[in-house]
Amino acid sequence: MKKLPATLITGRSFGQGIAKEYGRFSEKYLYVARSCEMNPRDVENLGVKRGSNVRIRSRFGEIIARVAQPTQDLPQGTIFMPYGQWANVLVGPDTDGTGMPSSKGIPVEVWSSEEESIEEPHVAGPEKMAEPARLKEAKVVGNVVCPFCGCLCDDLEVTIQDGKIANVENACILSLNKFLNYERERIYSPILVENQKPSQIGLEDAVNRAAEILADSKHPVTYGWSTTSNEAIRIGIELTEAMGGVIDNTTTVCHGPTILAEQDVGVSTCTLGHVKHRADLIIYWGCNPLQSHPRHLARYTVASKGRFRQSRSDRTMVVIDVRKTYTARVADYFIQVEPNRDYELLKALRVAVQGEELEQEVVAGVPSETIEELADLMVNCEFGIVFFGVGLTMSAGKLRNIDEAISLVADLNAQTKFTIMPMRGHFNVAGANMVLSWQTGYPYAVDFSQGYPRYNPGDTSVVDILSKGEADAALIIGSDPLATFPGQVAKGLSKIPLVVIDPHRTHTSENASIVIPSAPVGLEADGTAHRMDGVPIMLKKLREPPAGIRPDVEILQMMLNRLRELKGLS
Repeated sequence: MKKLPATLITGRSFGQGIAKEYGRFSEKYLYVARSCEMNPRDVENLGVKRGSNVRIRSRFGEIIARVAQPTQDLPQGTIFMPYGQWANVLVGPDTDGTGMPSSKGIPVEVWSSEEESIEEPHVAGPEKMAEPARLKEAKVVGNVVCPFCGCLCDDLEVTIQDGKIANVENACILSLNKFLNYERERIYSPILVENQKPSQIGLEDAVNRAAEILADSKHPVTYGWSTTSNEAIRIGIELTEAMGGVIDNTTTVCHGPTILAEQDVGVSTCTLGHVKHRADLIIYWGCNPLQSHPRHLARYTVASKGRFRQSRSDRTMVVIDVRKTYTARVADYFIQVEPNRDYELLKALRVAVQGEELEQEVVAGVPSETIEELADLMVNCEFGIVFFGVGLTMSAGKLRNIDEAISLVADLNAQTKFTIMPMRGHFNVAGANMVLSWQTGYPYAVDFSQGYPRYNPGDTSVVDILSKGEADAALIIGSDPLATFPGQVAKGLSKIPLVVIDPHRTHTSENASIVIPSAPVGLEADGTAHRMDGVPIMLKKLREPPAGIRPDVEILQMMLNRLRELKGLS
């Protein structure tokens, strides 16, 4: 049987973003999440066809995936698979002292498989307990903020009729699917699981049982926080401090290395408004905003109309990536870097920007002439910005990649005006960092076990704590770590008592001891979030939640009050 050595790239995909809003157990999501994309020649060499299955093995695990029609131009020897429960079986738990597993550039072997499908996860959920309250008349709500990605687009118009969201104007396809489908796979009542048997209980009973689990634990962790409000995060910090645990957010598996780099060397940044009005050179490095942040180009960069840059012809767009993505197809220049070689390319760019000659003919798969042309383009622009994604933070080098990118921008500021900004994913992951920073002094992976906040990613991050088997209970807020953590880490998490607060069923809620449904922020609850550039924005409550469903803020406050009673705290 012929085996193909390859490099696996995992990441969010457009189809996955849409399918997720149909539910993590929907046929749409399962189809997308268990598919892989390959170069057509690799498919031919393996002797497989589109729609057939292949077996993929890394040194950490092995899975079966369906070969899908590629949505991008992948180089030979490179495989793309959506970031999630199946792909993460192939990802190792080692974070190299950063808290971030290496989810890109993974060496794998691929060969054809005769098996028809992967075993479907068993899903057994509670019956629906209550219907949402219904409005008698239709209404249109303007200036609605989208609670999907870090763009936090604030110009949506939502039509509500008969108590349901009927239409959304100005939304991207991901946002539209979130608004129209958020009631799918909804949880309508708290669930207690005892002896592997789920039963429905009241909210107060669920909060009491959850507080008892957390109060009795020796080393609890709380995780998620990127899809809730700043107000809820503030209470979550109090709760974690009261229980003497560790609070971490999804930064640890996306832009944690970015924050470590910024702490090392500082950062030259700006707001998205500055970019819209002034930037004439936009570089997207290791990200694919047309699929992950679909309105980013239209609202803030090349397709936006600003005060000083009013048309596409006023701006130049460069994409640097290991694969030719949708975004790369509309760029003025596309530079394809070899997997795990971004650091070398950044070093070479710094040399070229400083006017030095490159001795190598090719660096990281990029000809020296191309590097020098890009350096000239950067030096001669009036206002440039580098937007970078997890293509830099998840691959080899991690925070050192970001160190070099920030240092490159500092070099450019000696000759022109240049800034840099991470493409933040969840709508309030930036807010999670902000609130933790102003409350504790640290942005993520904060440990209260000694009675005061400690910060040491690589030791105090949830991924590292679970890898070492140190946690004995976990509170998960609006996240699905059993689907997004490396396979070995997820196994450790599934063995300890889990308390989950989430509006929807997830792989994590299916394995939890207690599940408490909540009202999603920006739909059934209001609250504050921070855009990817750090600007705070208020999200609106659009409709009433189902009977008995409370916002995260209220649930967490109830849990905090009960925990204080149990531990005798004032």
